[in-house]
Amino acid sequence: MANWSIAPGATSPSLEYSAHLSLTVDKHRIANMSRRLLPIGIQSFGKIREQAFYYVDKTRFVRSLLDEGSHYFLSRPRRFGKSLLLDTLKELFEGNETLFKGLFIHDRWDWSVRHPVVRLSFGSGNFTLPGEVEARFMEQLAARERMADISGSYATAPGQFAGLLQALHEQAGRPVVVLIDEYDKPILDALDAPEVARANRDFLRGVYAVIKDCDAHVRFAFLTGVSKFSKVSLFSGLNNLKDITLDPRYSSICGYTEEDLDVVFGPELPGLDRARIRDGYNGYNWRGKDRVYNPFDILLLFDRREFRPYWFETGTPSFLIETLIERRIGPLALEEMTAADELLSKFEVDDIATEALLFQTGYLTIIEEKNLGDKALYKLGYPNQEVKRSLNKHLLRVLGPDPSRQGIHDIRLYELLETEEIGAIEELFRAFFASIPYEWHTNNDIARYEGYYASVFYAWIAALGLDVTVEDSSSHGRLDLSVRLRDVVYLFEFKVVENSPAGTAMEQLKTRRYADKYRSTSRSIWLVGVEFSSEARNVAGLDVERA
Repeated sequence: MANWSIAPGATSPSLEYSAHLSLTVDKHRIANMSRRLLPIGIQSFGKIREQAFYYVDKTRFVRSLLDEGSHYFLSRPRRFGKSLLLDTLKELFEGNETLFKGLFIHDRWDWSVRHPVVRLSFGSGNFTLPGEVEARFMEQLAARERMADISGSYATAPGQFAGLLQALHEQAGRPVVVLIDEYDKPILDALDAPEVARANRDFLRGVYAVIKDCDAHVRFAFLTGVSKFSKVSLFSGLNNLKDITLDPRYSSICGYTEEDLDVVFGPELPGLDRARIRDGYNGYNWRGKDRVYNPFDILLLFDRREFRPYWFETGTPSFLIETLIERRIGPLALEEMTAADELLSKFEVDDIATEALLFQTGYLTIIEEKNLGDKALYKLGYPNQEVKRSLNKHLLRVLGPDPSRQGIHDIRLYELLETEEIGAIEELFRAFFASIPYEWHTNNDIARYEGYYASVFYAWIAALGLDVTVEDSSSHGRLDLSVRLRDVVYLFEFKVVENSPAGTAMEQLKTRRYADKYRSTSRSIWLVGVEFSSEARNVAGLDVERA
């Protein structure tokens, strides 16, 4: 069996940043660059290029796409710049040369050749309503027909689409470019209404099959979305679609790299903690050499000059949280997920793999990978502190105490850990677990196991933004949790007294010599054995010793 290896670009933050510092960057030039407008929420390539907005040149990827094929699919989480990429393609094929001056592709494109473009988007519409997706689709086709002064009447929506592609080809004398944005939103929006979601999926399957059936009229096609529905369920008629979601060559086709921040956004960096930017927002990886930032986070950070979970706050993951709780997947499990290629692609209306849901929506990313014969296996993890803290806060609201009381617990725990007031931690733990609603225990059989208590405690720590490692490995075994602050490290072991003899937690901490791993550091080391009672639904005992 092959050993785990760090995925390309998934090095530790400090190592990755050191690598980027070795790049030759003209810092004098950056220092003298003037600040430009921040393209927050702007999806128009023309507007960005015609006005004084920052722009990260992605046209080298576009040139590569054109060299490698003609029909593509790309999955990325929301607000990652997919719409801007499609608009870039639209302007390119329509031959708007002035917009591309100074960019990579300008001298590598024949500007005398222009193609008609059909750009469709399912970004708006109430797709929980039956028939809404068809109405929205037909409205867009009608608008494109009016623009080209084309008229046609067909019995079906796929027929109308096919007729438009043929007519545009004949009118322009060149095949058509088809760009579809948020191809999956009509299905995702209706997941709480499975019958509507299935109907929307079936309608879209017929629409997307037209692209293959009308291949003689199509020069280039590109579909983007958040999820990656299998070809069997949605693209059964479009088997020439090349999926570049996990192609390392296109890993940074959307998003900003470390180099982009240093070079393009250099004037915005003074006054902001560079390491904090990296730890807070960097980390998304699709098997490429670079990890990337979500543009939405970075642009709002530069605009407001304060660190907040900008991306996370734009979408309440209620469906995600409900799914995790329903499947009894606690916060600890999110640190230990692995998935194969086929599992990451398993996204169906009636069968959504948890790993695929978390990965495709951007809450987990690829951290490490290995090959098992001809199969790739990926270890998943949080991309950055923004996602880790925010997701655990949401989970804690369901698993833990009343949110109105949680703030007091948060402040007190941080103070106790920072000042090493260990004697007061047991009282705080009791107050914390006592405030968990009784209904959670009565409705959840997992509350009988130590994993539940460790999971709730982990969510509490992670939501605070502390440096925590699950099942911290050493040559002596796997510790439940380690929590590191600047001057101190806490090693936690959890047991349920109904399942283990009293004192087992501290005994295991000592006999397995978990502290040895940290003795070479200058930090204080504390061993914390926590014993819970599933009957009392609280801390039964807590042993603390300095190692």
